[in-house]
Amino acid sequence: MDNKNTQTKEQQILVAAEREFLTRGYEGARTTSIAKAAGVTHAMLHYYFRTKEQLFERIVDEKFRTMSHSMFAIMGDPSLPIVERLRCGIAAHFDFVAENPELPRFVINEIVSRPERYEVLYKRVEPVVNNIFRGLQTELDGAAERGEMARVDVRMLLISIMSMNIFTFVAYPFMEPLMGELMADRERFLAARKAENIETIMKRIRI
Repeated sequence: MDNKNTQTKEQQILVAAEREFLTRGYEGARTTSIAKAAGVTHAMLHYYFRTKEQLFERIVDEKFRTMSHSMFAIMGDPSLPIVERLRCGIAAHFDFVAENPELPRFVINEIVSRPERYEVLYKRVEPVVNNIFRGLQTELDGAAERGEMARVDVRMLLISIMSMNIFTFVAYPFMEPLMGELMADRERFLAARKAENIETIMKRIRI
């Protein structure tokens, strides 16, 4: 089978599967629907991905890899000053969620409805996060000792970043009617909210 065509078919399946999982959840997702949306036969879908579980885990891997290469890669880049890394990391995480606005709700729903699913998600993110935690905490402590910033626990900092950025998108559908013109222009609101989140978190670490 032609390699380029193989990659195209596989990518079509992944795009269709992501949409199916995000809108219907893992339990509600149907491989027949995924195959139809991808424009492939059900047999061809199973040629690339033997089970729905395998397909699900591939999508989870792709999403966490993307997030790691954006937020975590920036925050762990020793070529940038630590404070600038934090600012860029917050922005990168916001942008990642903006590009995947349904993902946080999907992850929360999956963990609540199927607690065993947490293990799959945890395995993907734990090695990256722990590695960043160790290195970043040492640098944060050093910067605080030099008087460059306030002392902060990197775990609390990460919770603040994720909470503020993710809530923006989880709450958007039901907050929009209440906020009137503030949220009428989605792009303008998200740009303003991104700047507000960055500034709020950066105030926490300033001396």
